[in-house]
Amino acid sequence: MADSDTAMVERYRNSFLNEVEANVEEGDWVKMCIQCGVCSGSCPFGPHWEHPPQELFMMIRAGKREAVLSTDSMWMCTSCYNCIVRCPREIPITHIMHGLANYAHRLGIAPKMNPTRRFAKLFWDNIAQKGRVNEMRLSVGLYFMDGLASGIKKSMEMASTGWGMFRAKRMNPPTLFVHKGCKDSEGIRKMLKKAQEIEDRRKGLTV
Repeated sequence: MADSDTAMVERYRNSFLNEVEANVEEGDWVKMCIQCGVCSGSCPFGPHWEHPPQELFMMIRAGKREAVLSTDSMWMCTSCYNCIVRCPREIPITHIMHGLANYAHRLGIAPKMNPTRRFAKLFWDNIAQKGRVNEMRLSVGLYFMDGLASGIKKSMEMASTGWGMFRAKRMNPPTLFVHKGCKDSEGIRKMLKKAQEIEDRRKGLTV
């Protein structure tokens, strides 16, 4: 085999597929995709993906690292699990989508303005504090994440919904300042910190 052919073969055995297998949840299933497109056809957001799941899998196998990790496609996943139920190879597509999103976030190259990513960060920061979501604080954070003016505008638009939630005792203003959370919130924070350290050491962010 000529040197150029050898180089081509080695490139086809691309390191990005190995990287995904090593660092992304259920990433070793990517190579099992047969490109049937059932996942995309089953997804309620299918028409709105920049790269539907089977296309992302093809791009991973083609070594298109930057294109895959910088897209907001995997952030479109709503965890409906239609794709997993209907996949003829029983590939855990939902888990891979979330795994790719998480890996891109950990590498610091995920789309910063993607609304799903921003919500995920707000939600995690909220629940990680006391082990239980403070719904009032989360809602306020969502309304004002684009600034004061945008937050006021959204609040006015959703005033009737907010008032309905208040009457149903789903939003209680004092909880913005007082939130009990779980009994051992300090223990939860230590546990999460330790779990992150173990995960980082185990996966080592192999590149």
